[in-house]
Amino acid sequence: MAAVILSFDTDRLRRWDYGAVVGQVAQSGRFLDRWPISFCPDILPGIEAWLLLHGSTDAGSGLIGHGWVASEPYQAGAGEGSDATDWFIAVAFDSLLPLGDQVRPGPLREAFPGGIREMAEGPSLVTLPPSSVPVLQRLWREYGPTTTDPTELAGGTLPQGAVRHIQVNRFERDPEARRACLAFHGTSCAACGFSFESAYGEAGSGVTAVHHLVPPAMLGSGYQLDPIADLIPLCHNCHAVAHGANPARTVSELRSIISAAGHVRGEVVSDLALQAQEDARRILGGGQA
Repeated sequence: MAAVILSFDTDRLRRWDYGAVVGQVAQSGRFLDRWPISFCPDILPGIEAWLLLHGSTDAGSGLIGHGWVASEPYQAGAGEGSDATDWFIAVAFDSLLPLGDQVRPGPLREAFPGGIREMAEGPSLVTLPPSSVPVLQRLWREYGPTTTDPTELAGGTLPQGAVRHIQVNRFERDPEARRACLAFHGTSCAACGFSFESAYGEAGSGVTAVHHLVPPAMLGSGYQLDPIADLIPLCHNCHAVAHGANPARTVSELRSIISAAGHVRGEVVSDLALQAQEDARRILGGGQA
């Protein structure tokens, strides 16, 4: 067994407040839930879990989420004095599609002629063979979620361990906060000075990341984000290095690292400036002659 299918119906949609959960995953990258199962399978933490929505029609059905099993099966008592118990696993969802955007049953039936929809209509959990995982990952890449950051990969699109995920906090994922930060500070990296727009033109528009200056762990529950004072633009190289330490490295530390490595901040020089430099060298050379 290399993965599991979790059956998801409209009742659980309402209990979850599904729209709010989708927003939580988009901002924080994770939603942890206790998932009831009808038996005790041999499941180890780290196995992929795919969320399959079961609706009354094809339009209301399909592959809608991806996550990871976060615990071994455990039992919870049904009530004091009762011998009845229920089985549960913890599941950490890292990628969820809005309701209506799920991968439809058509592509699923083509990929799984044996009938993947029937899995959703059966027990709350169905185990899958290893051969099914690459097929699901391909479907998720082709029909599943997109990310606001073109350098990020949605959960479920590649095998576990294929990429190293840099955890960013929910303030850095907030599109309105990001927009306000870049409108005030500009799009050049505050650490190294690199500008995607200067280097790549229109293709580099919207690529710059933003970084929270204060570690979220140091913030109180009543914290209100100030996107101008709290966020700063960083290129993705500097952003990855910043989050490569715990707590995250500061912009000053990044600049010191760059300086110690022998690099200095630079800027894109225009053709006019290059011509002026050439003219100056020619004039100075002529004068010395």
